[in-house]
Amino acid sequence: MQLDLYDHYLAAVSAAPPGILPIIAIDRGSEKPLYRQLYEGYRDAIVERRLRAGQRLPSTRSLAAELQISRIPVLNAFEQLLAEGYFESRSGSGTFVASALPGELIAPPRRSASRAAPARPAPRPISKGAADLVHREPGLWFRKRGAFCIGEPALDRFPIGVWSSLVARHARRPDSTLLPYIHPMGLPALREAVAEYLRTARAVRCEADQIMIVNGSQQALELAARVLLDAESAVWIEEPGYFGLHGVLSLAAARIVPVPVDSQGLDVSAGIARCAKPRAVFVTPSHQFPLGVTMSASRRLQLLDFARGSGCWVVEDDYDSEYRYGNLPIAALQGLDRDGRVIYVGTFTKILFPAIRLAYVVLPPDLVDAFTQVRRSMDVHSPTFPQAVLADFVREGHFARHIRRMRMLCRERRDALVGALARELPDVLHVQGDAAGMFLTATLPRGWSDLEVARRAAERDLWTAPLSEAYAGRPARQGLVLGYGSTPAERIDEGVVRLRDVIRSLGRR
Repeated sequence: MQLDLYDHYLAAVSAAPPGILPIIAIDRGSEKPLYRQLYEGYRDAIVERRLRAGQRLPSTRSLAAELQISRIPVLNAFEQLLAEGYFESRSGSGTFVASALPGELIAPPRRSASRAAPARPAPRPISKGAADLVHREPGLWFRKRGAFCIGEPALDRFPIGVWSSLVARHARRPDSTLLPYIHPMGLPALREAVAEYLRTARAVRCEADQIMIVNGSQQALELAARVLLDAESAVWIEEPGYFGLHGVLSLAAARIVPVPVDSQGLDVSAGIARCAKPRAVFVTPSHQFPLGVTMSASRRLQLLDFARGSGCWVVEDDYDSEYRYGNLPIAALQGLDRDGRVIYVGTFTKILFPAIRLAYVVLPPDLVDAFTQVRRSMDVHSPTFPQAVLADFVREGHFARHIRRMRMLCRERRDALVGALARELPDVLHVQGDAAGMFLTATLPRGWSDLEVARRAAERDLWTAPLSEAYAGRPARQGLVLGYGSTPAERIDEGVVRLRDVIRSLGRR
């Protein structure tokens, strides 16, 4: 018989071991009998929902031993709670908080008609950065998985069997060296594997001792902000750009300088005109987020020359460079750097699966100590067990094979999406940024609201992302960012038809 959700909950809590003892205050000097203190303590815990329906209770023997009292008052208290319906006994299983509690506990307390509503509490202070983030953080990005969601690869194509065998290998032959704290830079075996991969596939100039393993590229950006920036430090960011960076810089109290992006990537000359002495520049040169353009060679050299002359740092977020169609991946900006100004960020989440939460930072040698000390103050290091598994996954060739398969699959899905948009919405959506990555951007004509389109699409289970929310300032364009990495081709065709119906229902705005 299939269990409903509540039955699943009861089964889960019932299977929990009975060793967790609630906090019950016992006053041996009180005139109130011990059994009454226990009875009232448990009853109050249930009424206040600190103990929940179906939760297993400790045995009377273990409770008496823990409280260092006779078992008799414990038995008396339990009998009273059973009699009043707060507890229930299950033969062979033990005693539990009743799944059907007394009626007065289920119904919410009635408010007297003559009693005024309680005064609304005054806002409690939080940091300015956090307050800005509450209002700024996009509301329609990453809200739910579904057709066109961004940021996820094809999870159903991940070689889970291979990964599981590597996990089992380490579990069967546990290595005690993975149990203590390790250096904040990460597991040496994984750092060596990453260095070899980056030198070969991305033309990154690095050695293993320059690589720090972090918990996703978001932590890499946060680390860079903490190490490089002070409050009010000027920072160039791409406009439009990665919304997750907006939050990082807001928390760092940096002064954000939005720099426009055109068909050649970040407009360096425009950036110099807006702020000639930034502390850092954050860029996505290989596949700009969210417009998808590639920074031209002349712009790359111009940016590096500016960084050398101004003394600023360049943080290169190379988040999905493995996905490039029609030609080889573009070499990293870091590989052109001869002055040690570029901090290179890459991630495994866009190739493997988001929950792995492992990424890497390639640091100029003179920044290694600073990043190490800041990382030690944050969370010390990333978990070592998944690092060990991933090191084997890379060294044994599974990573390279998976990249090749994913590149072919994403190209097929990209083609399906571009074709469906051209067929169903040729006069409304203009596609750009489809030469690489797991998403493309489709701009809307003037007068349209991408927020309205995205909200209406969400009602049809289409998780499009509004381009306007990627702007730090006033949006210059309206459009939809459409992911295809995790959406099968058959769902792409059907999803575009639904998107067409949504847009037709809105008409020109």
